[in-house]
Amino acid sequence: MSLTRLKPWWLAAVAATLAWSAQAVEVVFQPVAPNVYAHVGDIEGRTYDNEALNANIGLVVTPAGALLIDSGATFQSARQIAEAARKVTPQPIRWVINTGGQDHRWLGNGYFKAQGAEIMAHADAEADMKARGPEQLRANAPVLKEKMDGTAIVLPTRWLTGATTRLTLGDMAVEVVHRGGGHTPGDSLVWLPHSGVVFTGDVVYVDRILGLHPVSKTRTWVESFVALEALNPRVVVPGHGRVTTLAQAQKDTGELLRALRAHMGKAVEAGTDMSAAIKSFDAAPYKHLKHMDVWLPQLANRTYLEMEQE
Repeated sequence: MSLTRLKPWWLAAVAATLAWSAQAVEVVFQPVAPNVYAHVGDIEGRTYDNEALNANIGLVVTPAGALLIDSGATFQSARQIAEAARKVTPQPIRWVINTGGQDHRWLGNGYFKAQGAEIMAHADAEADMKARGPEQLRANAPVLKEKMDGTAIVLPTRWLTGATTRLTLGDMAVEVVHRGGGHTPGDSLVWLPHSGVVFTGDVVYVDRILGLHPVSKTRTWVESFVALEALNPRVVVPGHGRVTTLAQAQKDTGELLRALRAHMGKAVEAGTDMSAAIKSFDAAPYKHLKHMDVWLPQLANRTYLEMEQE
């Protein structure tokens, strides 16, 4: 067979390979306790390949239906999450809880609302979602391109209020714990008391350094972390990084937040220049965290400014 006749077959094979590589990110739910599962997302930034699903997603199965913790960043990744859930259980997803206002926590809501799910979040997330939702869509569009198709701002259908909301789905007790947020104003913990598992959303980062935005508040973040410690969970499913323990969550998130606030608070009190305060912060305990070199100076900067305002 001549090279000319081979060429179309070769092109078809390449096209098939490219089509495969362009498919949606693989979502896999792994068990962390009986009837409780987690998908551990990428700890890199948002990319075309990870579809901005660079965060962890939870699934809880009950006889009355399934609870999904966070809906992903796009309509299409939400569909992948739903397909992964169907590999675990035939139960429909009845409830979705958005643990905060970051894009990968809630911009997949539209898919699940269309499937009839009730979507919940703490009321403190509402203003943040409305204000930053359009910005999140604009920021993701040039990165995700056609993988953003179908994605729209779809707010939760039920807003939770108060410090702790107790819910029951089938035989599963669920508590949504909110202490003023942290990474975003609506950040909440989803606590499963019978299994000792907590899904922390962006209250906990392990393996990679946490992030601060203009809407972030380290003061309330520490309060949220104190609430986590009071639960004394057996298993911590962080917002980012591997499924872990409370001790690791303390090491990678809690201690860093407290150290930043203590150091910058003293610097502000003493009238120390912000640049000098940032340079004198002891980063050694956090060298193991991915992206530390890039992000830590920015975290220190934002914490200093926050402490000034306080």
